[in-house]
Formats: sequence, C-alpha cells, structure tokens
Amino acid sequence: MSDLEERDQRYVWHPFTQMSDWMDGRPIVIEKGEGNYLIDTAGNRYFDGISSMWVNLHGHDHPTIRRAIHEQLDRIAHSTLLGLAGVPSIELAEKLVGIAPEGLTRVFFSDNGSTAVEVALKLAYQYWQQKSPAEPKRQRFIALKDAYHGDTLGAVAVGGIEHFHQTFGPLVFPVLRAENAHCYRCPYGLTHPSCEIHCLESMESLLAEHGDEVAGVVVEPLIQAAAGMIPLPDGWLRRVRELCDQHETLLIVDEVATGFGRTGKMFACEHEGVTPDLFAVAKGMTAGFLPLAATLATEEIFNAFLAPVKNQQQFFHGHSYTGNALGCAATLANLEVFEQEAVLERVQGTIQVLTEELESLRRLNCVGDIRQRGLMVGVELVADRNTKQPFPPQDRIGHLVCLAIRRRGIILRPLGDTVVVMPPLSVTVEEIRSLVAALHESILEVVGT
Repeated sequence: MSDLEERDQRYVWHPFTQMSDWMDGRPIVIEKGEGNYLIDTAGNRYFDGISSMWVNLHGHDHPTIRRAIHEQLDRIAHSTLLGLAGVPSIELAEKLVGIAPEGLTRVFFSDNGSTAVEVALKLAYQYWQQKSPAEPKRQRFIALKDAYHGDTLGAVAVGGIEHFHQTFGPLVFPVLRAENAHCYRCPYGLTHPSCEIHCLESMESLLAEHGDEVAGVVVEPLIQAAAGMIPLPDGWLRRVRELCDQHETLLIVDEVATGFGRTGKMFACEHEGVTPDLFAVAKGMTAGFLPLAATLATEEIFNAFLAPVKNQQQFFHGHSYTGNALGCAATLANLEVFEQEAVLERVQGTIQVLTEELESLRRLNCVGDIRQRGLMVGVELVADRNTKQPFPPQDRIGHLVCLAIRRRGIILRPLGDTVVVMPPLSVTVEEIRSLVAALHESILEVVGT
C-alpha cells in the first residue's frame, strides 16, 4: 500500500462509507483529470461514468472554465454578500433568471444541493408567516416516499429513504408523505399508462385533508435520482403543479441532480413547461469545478420579505461563502460552454445512442429494469426477473458489479443493486458503447446470467 493510501485510511472519513470496510481495502487515489477520465497516482486511467458524483459536465479541466477561474482569481477570490455586492454574483443571478423557468426572478446563493433545498424550505415557511395576509397554519410539507433531497436537517426531514435518514428521525420535523411513482414496483399493482398516474391520488388526498396547513410540496422533476433513478411518468409534474395551484400552496422543485442538461434540456421542468415557486439547483452548476448552489424564487415570495428593518422580516439565513466569486465565475463560464459548443443539441444524439446500447442489457436475466431520462440511467439488478425479487442486501451485487467494471477502467457507483450510469455531457458515442459493453461483461462476471 502506498504512503497516500495509508494516510487516507489513517485520517480521512469518507461520506456514505462504512469505514471498517474501507480500511480493509485499497483506495484508488485520484491525482489528475483529463477530459472524461480520472487518473490515479499509479497512472491508471478511468472513465468517469458518474461524472464525479453527478457534477462534472464537460470533462475535467475544460479550458474555458479553467481560464475564467484564473481570470477571476486575478481580481478577487471571495468577498461576502452580507452588506456588500459582487460582480460575478450579479452577472450570474441575471443569467440564471434568464435561463430558468419563466416567473422565477430572484436568486439566493448557497454552497451545495442540501443547502439549496434547506433555503427553499425556510423561505417557504417564513413566506407564509409574514405574507399579507399571513397564513400561520401553513407549517407542513409534503414530500414523496423514497425521496432524497440532501443531508442538512431540513433536507433530511423531507427525504424519505429510510436507511439514509432513520438515524436522525428525532432531530427533524414530521412530513406528510405521498406515494411515489415507481412504475417498476408500483405499490398499487397497476401499469402505466393505463393507470392514469393513479399514484397521484395519494398526494391529492393529503392536500384535500391538510391543504390549508401545507407550506409547500417538495419534488424532484422527471426522475428521482438518489431514490434509484426512478422516472416520473409524463404529465406527473404538470399534475402536481395543478394540485398546488388548486390548494394554493407552493411547489418546491429540487433540480440539484436533473439541472444543467442532464435530461436533455437545461432544466427538467422544461419538459412539461412547469414553473415552480421555489427552485433549487447545484451539482452541475459549476460543471464540477467548485461548490456552488442557488435557490430561485418568484417575485411574490420575494416581496413577502420586504418591510422596514424594525419588522424583522428579512431572511435570516446565509453562509460565509454565499455567492463566492470563483464559483460564480465558473458557472458563467459553464453556461458559456453550453452556448459555444451547442451542448444541448449535441447530447440529443448521445442520449439516443445510450438508449439503443442499453437494450443489450435486457438480455441478461438479472436485469430487472432499465430506467433512463436523458443521460441519467439506473440499471436495477434482481434475483428473479419474473417476480422482481431483489438479491439479499448482504450480497451487495450492485457494489460487486461496480468493482468489476472498475477493473475494466470505468468508475460507477450503485444505489443498492441499482447501478447508476451518469456520464458527463461531453461523453462520446465510442465511450458510451465501451461503457455499456463493460457493464454487460461486469454483470455477467458477478451474476453469471
């Protein structure tokens, strides 16, 4: 074991990782990135098949973004937005409003996806307490079963993945939990589209009973990412928007994973022409260069916070690095790359190739479901395709498949026994074909059929 590997095991506490298991192995220590590849300290190259946890968009060390960061660094790296303004944050806020769903007019910056959602929850709660006329009863939130919205306590509260969140149950507020739209494992035993999105009756019932208490409905659009790449049926998001309007509550959309081109459009809301009241973005915002996030709000919500200082109606929330100049400069350059390289147009072709290549995996008996929205894919592995019976959790089949494909020079990470494939938007047709072929081989190696 190298010196760096030993020091990692001695000092670093890794996220979402059982460290006793980690310290039994040998970590890959990444030293460099070139295009769509990661390079470790031994010189081995790995295709970055999960975009470094879904954040990298245009490959590592894209020259346009690197140059923008360097140019900003020559001016200033950071200055607070508490009592001051900054050039890059002003320019970026204007740019985000220009590309976001119509009607979102104000931008509150933060540091990551969890904090972007946390800001949205706090804005929604405070909005109802001080709008005119105030509706102080509206203190509850509706979120989906099996949802994931981050790891700060508010985001954990609206999250619904038991093995992620149950430990912190005593620390968080209760949430009204609606049924999700998991068509492969439909809790009602129905089939889409003949079901007519029956699962939405759960949310309809909650709003009918508690609508005047609900501050907001929190959802991911188009696909639930960390829940296992679960696509939401066409029309689902539009129906949720209509339900929120009917019950006069706020729609909070979490586009942390789906934003910035992942689904084939800049934002997933565009697929159904939906504008939320609050809109959280992060991950791909800086194309994987620096931490930055934002929560966008409507003018109506913003106006509820305007009052004389003595009224104490300002939003009491902020971070030291809110609107960091380097992060804002990186995001502006990221959006420049989208325009200069016609990224959204180009990915239509690679999305189609990925869809076609994934069909080969359906011949494997252990592949129960392949779920895809754009370049976001989940391949669920099952012990019995006919009954959809999962493998025993202790077998860690998804983990073993990801280890097998790593030996083939590709980095993937599973969600349980759902293998996630989320390559950078810069992925080539050849890389897609190699990735899927390697995944096919790796599944055969682990499961044998």
